[in-house]
This record gives sequence, structure tokens and C-alpha cells, in this order.
Amino acid sequence: ELLPLVQVAEALAQKYDVVVTNPPYMSSGNMGAKLLSKIKKEFDVGKNDTYSAFIIKCRDFAKKKGFYSMITMQGWMFTQRFEELRQLLLRDTLCSMLHVGYNSFPELNSKIAQGTSFSFRKNYVKRYVSTYYDLTNRVPQSADKKQIFENKMASNDCIEMINDKFTALPGCQFAYWITPALLNDFSDGIKLGNIAAPRQGLATGDNDTFLRFWHEVPYYKLGFSYKTTEEFQLSNKLYAPYNKGGEYCKWYGNRDLVIKFDNVNYNILQNQGNHLPSKQYYFSECATWSALTTSGFSCRYCENGFVFDTKGSSLFCNNRDELLMYMGFLNSIVANEIFKMLSPTVDYNAGTVANVPILSKKNEKVNYIVEDNIEKTKRAADSFETSWDFQHHPLLRKVTTIAEAFEQWQTECDDRFNQLKANEEELNRIFIDIYGLQDELTSDVEDKDVTVRKADLSRDIRSFISYAVGCMFGRYSLDMDGLAYAGGEWDNSKYASFAADKDNIIPICDDEYFEDDIIGLFVEFVKTVYGAGTLDENLKFIANALGGKGQPKDVIRNYFLNDFYKDHCKTYQKRPIYWLFDSGKKNGFKCLIYVHRYQPDTIARIRTDYVHEQQARYRTAIADLEQRIANASTSERVKLKKKLTALQAQDTELRTYEEKIHHLADQMI
Repeated sequence: ELLPLVQVAEALAQKYDVVVTNPPYMSSGNMGAKLLSKIKKEFDVGKNDTYSAFIIKCRDFAKKKGFYSMITMQGWMFTQRFEELRQLLLRDTLCSMLHVGYNSFPELNSKIAQGTSFSFRKNYVKRYVSTYYDLTNRVPQSADKKQIFENKMASNDCIEMINDKFTALPGCQFAYWITPALLNDFSDGIKLGNIAAPRQGLATGDNDTFLRFWHEVPYYKLGFSYKTTEEFQLSNKLYAPYNKGGEYCKWYGNRDLVIKFDNVNYNILQNQGNHLPSKQYYFSECATWSALTTSGFSCRYCENGFVFDTKGSSLFCNNRDELLMYMGFLNSIVANEIFKMLSPTVDYNAGTVANVPILSKKNEKVNYIVEDNIEKTKRAADSFETSWDFQHHPLLRKVTTIAEAFEQWQTECDDRFNQLKANEEELNRIFIDIYGLQDELTSDVEDKDVTVRKADLSRDIRSFISYAVGCMFGRYSLDMDGLAYAGGEWDNSKYASFAADKDNIIPICDDEYFEDDIIGLFVEFVKTVYGAGTLDENLKFIANALGGKGQPKDVIRNYFLNDFYKDHCKTYQKRPIYWLFDSGKKNGFKCLIYVHRYQPDTIARIRTDYVHEQQARYRTAIADLEQRIANASTSERVKLKKKLTALQAQDTELRTYEEKIHHLADQMI
């Protein structure tokens, strides 16, 4: 674009010794088929990145049997889009490589800048043994890689690999560390993509419009378990469950998102984003995984009813038995070793998964273990309220103390964790034997790689408090499992054991100013669950778990004032379902509302029924303190003045806040 096309054509013609008879104004045919072919071929191979174009140019500059050596990013060695470049380079002879990986340029302090240094000779030598020095993330990232390299050089600690073997690998990846046994597995196995369907999903082009966390939207608008797009759209539901990858998690989980997928939004999505690829697989049973992660590959079972994203790629099989078998393999240490070779850049796209070699399509023991793993992981996930299949809090048990309930829960978690770990190690043993890697891998699974949570006293008491707040608002009920209310028609008969708050406004105060103060409601909840006889013991246990000092009720009150909402926002990934009205740092006034019970007059009721009431109480308390100060002794007067100053600051803060919500209340939003 910088030079006239004629000059470009003449320069290329001179390079390739092609005669251009006419200026190439009108059609590509004027340049000659030979010239076009060479230009296109060179462009296609080097078009993916600037450095890949430089590799090609340096190769062009090198004479026959000459050398070209470079320092580049490592992506060309592995990723699918550089396959043609690798095929081109394998026409030459790789002499040696220093693979630095992470921290190639320490001054950048970047995990992205992963480099490699290499030297090629521009001629092909059959069965040439190349030398590799591996400084990638197999050594600590913070290590002095220069010193490690010098030590490896001195001790001749290197990897040797015959160049010809790279052509036997899918995509000709430069996985120089691959062992003979694993290389044979690629030769003997069938590519997963030839017997199943790994597929990349859709990209909306506008996630803010189309995607929501499931807890944000009214529950009656969600459609579960539909088997086809047509069936879902006939249901008149708005949102379908959506797989979009997520954190490292095996067997089951990461079910947070939903997508607008009714007929109207489906038609919009067909014309934007990536235009709904693989639509024939939507809502089908599958295994799904996170396409981009630094934590390793992990796939999860997904029953009928889900749409999937580009970052939540999915595997579809002929039947459930095959699906379970492949899931067991993909979550094994053997597959993890294969992925280190297929995707060192930790991009597990559908094409990468399609290249995994499969040596066994059926194994009843594997399927039994995988079924058990899915069931155990699902039960663990459903113990937390962020799951849409959550039934009730795990500390609600037929005991009289929360300490005993936690002890039972802890035992249950430990048993599940240990059994899941044992199951995964058994799967590793099975696949190590199938793939003949007994000399290279062990079946051991580290605790950190078992993706069910153990009991944690502090976290689980906080989640118990969150569940109690849900019961206060009517989201949950002690009289039924699962969601009691998340939009739709309110049914007061669901709350016989513990009544839901009538006006959907629960104040959080630093003293007992209101009858429906959150501390009073929480104490009543604990009494209802475990009985009045052990109330003091249970409140003390809860306070100790929270880690505060002072009387149990004071510790719990401080938690609600200072930490509850931060925990709530973290749990719900910054999309809270309980909304906080907060006057400021002086704690003049705070209250919570439940978003699914919000009404246009909610803010007006906060102002008239609570803020004005609080202001009146402050005025009364201030007047009382002023009178007591006038009649107090000198030592007592100091304490009272300090308390008066604090009350006056709260009163001032609340006056300012009243003006703000007055403006909002009048809008009836």
C-alpha cells in the first residue's frame, strides 16, 4: 500500500525472475500465474505475526547450506496458525535451541513474553540430532535463567531430538521433550477429532447485552434441560444456561452464566459476533472446558440444555459411554502430559483437543469412576448458594449446636475429597497402563488439583450467615429446599417456620434502633434453627469463627457493618443480589434490600420509614447526651463528649444522605 502497485510488481518480478508484460492494473492475471502463486505462498506462511515474517525473510537471505539464527517469541513452535511455517522450517535442519519461555525479558515482568533462541542450517540433513536447552516453566519463574543455562552447558544437560520426528506429531509441533513411548502413542492412536466432535462455540460480539449471571435475572425466565434450540424457543423462556469456560474445575461446575437466546435474540446473534457456529450442537449433552487457562486442562460434564462459548469449547460424542470415557482420559495425567506438547501456550482450543490420540474407546471401570466423580463434584458444588441446584445450607442439620453441624460437614467434605482423589489416581493408573507410560508418569494427584472444597470454618460460617440473610429476604425458606423466591409471584405461605421480612428493607445499625434490625433477625434465625437452649453457645461459636473480639452479638454486628457486603460481592462476582444503601464511613445508616423484590417505591420507603426514623433517634440521643454531659463529673464528661461527637457526625452524614435518596425516591425508579 506504500508503493504504487507497478513498482511492487516489478520488484517481485525481478526477485522471482518473472517477466511482467503489462502493468498489473486491471486483473491479477496480468502478473502471471507463477508470480501470483509465489507471492501468495510467501504471504500465507508469514502473515500471522511480524516475527514470523522476519523468520521467513532471514531464511530467504541465507545462502544454501548457510545459517540463520534468531531470537523470537515461542508461539511458532506450537500453535495451529503457524503450522505451515513449521513445515517450511522442517525443510531445513534445526541445529540447536535455547528455549527460555517465561521471563525471557525480565525487565518486562511479563508472562506473555515467552521467547526462544534457535539456529537453522538451510539444507535438510536426514535424521539430524538437534540439541535443546529447556529453561521454560519447568524451572521456577523467578530463577536466574542465565545461570541455569550456563550450568546446563557445563554439565551437558540438554535434550536431543531427531528433527524428522516432528513431522509425526499433529501440526508438526516442536515438542522436543516428547518421549519415545508418547511418540508411539501418536502413531498408534486415533485422533479424538476423527471419532468425536470437539467444537468451538459462539461469540456474541456484545457480552454486556446478552450475558448475565444466573442469579441476576428472575428465575422464571431461565430455561433448563431443553434438548434443541427449537424446543427452547417454544418454551417462551428468555435465558438459556451458557458455558464460558471459567476457573480450573474438573468433572462438574462453572455454571454461572446464562445467555439471551429466545427467538428475537437468536436472530440478532445470527448476524453479529461469529454468527452462531456449530449451532447443530447447541443444547446437546457434552463435556466442556476452559479454552484459555494457565492452570492446566480440566473438563466438566454438561447435560442437555446449554449453549456454549468460544472460551467454553465442548466435546460431543455418539453416546454417553464414549463421552464419559473421553472425559476420564482428558482429565488424567496422561492427557495433561500430551497437552504440554500440543499446547504449551495453554490455549486449549477445539483444534488442539481434536489432535489428542485415543487408544481406547471403551472401559466400563473408567465410566463407573467418572460417573462417581461427576456425582461427588456436583454434590459439593450444590452445597453453595451460587449453584442453581442449591437446596439448603450444609450446616442445617438435625443437631442443637452449629459446632456439631460443622463437625459433621467437615467429615463429609473430607470423605468426599479423599474418595475423589483416590478415583482420580485410579484413572491415572488405568491410562498410564493403556498408553505405556509407566516409566515416565506416576498416578499421584496433588491436593491442589482435586477440585472440591474441604470444609473451612471461617468461610462456611460466613456462607451460613449469607443463607440466613437469604431466609430473611425470602430468597430461601426453612420450610422448603431450593429457591423460594427469585422473581414472579410472592407466596407468603412458604415462610411458616421463619417469616420473611415484610417490606424487603433490613437495616444494619451500630445499635438496636429498629425491630427488624439485621442482628435481631439473625439471632432469631439461629434460635429457630438450633433451638433457644443453645443460643448463647451457638452465637459464641459463630463469633469465634468470624475472628472478632468482644461480646458475640457485637462481633456479629461488626461483621454485618464492615465485612458482610464485601463478602457478598465477592461470592456473587461483583453482581450482588442484596443491594446496600450506605450513608458513608460514619455508619450513619445502612440497609439491605433484595433485588428480586425491588419495587418502584422501595427507596421512598427506605427514606420515610427508616432514614427519617433514624434521624429522629439521633436527635433524641444527642439531646439526651447533652443533658447528661451538663450534669456529669469531669471524668465521665470526657467519655460522653466522645460519644456525642460520634453521634453528631452520624447525624450530619445522614442529613446529607437523606437529600440524595430524596432525589431518587421522587423518581420512582
